[in-house]
Amino acid sequence: MRRRRWWLLSPLIPLVRSANRVAKRLFDKEGGGRVRDHLVDQVQLTRSVLGIVASLALIYMYGTDGGWSGAATDGAANLFATPLLLLLTGPLVVFGFILYAPPHRRPELRSRLSGPLKTVGWYVLILAAFGAFIYVVGQTALLHGLHGVTLFAVGLPLMVGLPWTLVFLFLSSAYVARSAFNTAYVHAALPPVLTAVLVWLIAGFNLLSDGLPNGPLPAQLAAAFGGPLSVTALSLWELRRLRTHHGVTIRG
Repeated sequence: MRRRRWWLLSPLIPLVRSANRVAKRLFDKEGGGRVRDHLVDQVQLTRSVLGIVASLALIYMYGTDGGWSGAATDGAANLFATPLLLLLTGPLVVFGFILYAPPHRRPELRSRLSGPLKTVGWYVLILAAFGAFIYVVGQTALLHGLHGVTLFAVGLPLMVGLPWTLVFLFLSSAYVARSAFNTAYVHAALPPVLTAVLVWLIAGFNLLSDGLPNGPLPAQLAAAFGGPLSVTALSLWELRRLRTHHGVTIRG
């Protein structure tokens, strides 16, 4: 039985690898002022895994209004909401960051904006193309029904392209959220600064839309603020490590 299940999942492996390769090429680029620190990457991954485990444990112990499906939907919504919030708030943070830099550094930082802007352009273009595709498919099915040639014309692209596209969108959103639209092109300290700002915006959005999660007050506070506090602490540690190990300061 287990072998049969693995055999059924095996076609997904090349699909995920292909989507990940394209998403990484577009949204996780080297260059500019980026600093690669494997220890930071490992700690970020560990924090993410522990955060997921803690969230699942709280849901298991105290439940959630929408059940496990609602929790999964909220997690996916946050993943896709993160890039959108970055699009809205990122320019203000980047503008303030450049304004905070010494005057002689500002022209150089502005000249590096082309990298993040290209990343933003690609992401918006992909979302627009996906939305247009879904709209055309829906209108075609609504006007002509799903039979004969229409079934072949609509069903074949959905069967072939939709699974890959959904995985690609998921991974692209994850890369964009992690790299903050490759803003390290401008300055290595920008991603942790943006992340610290963004995580509190998402926490506020969740509180306004859903309120506090279920459970006693300590569990509610831990679920609502544990993530933002840990991410902020990690961002501050990353900024300190950039300064002490790589000689990179916010104004440097």
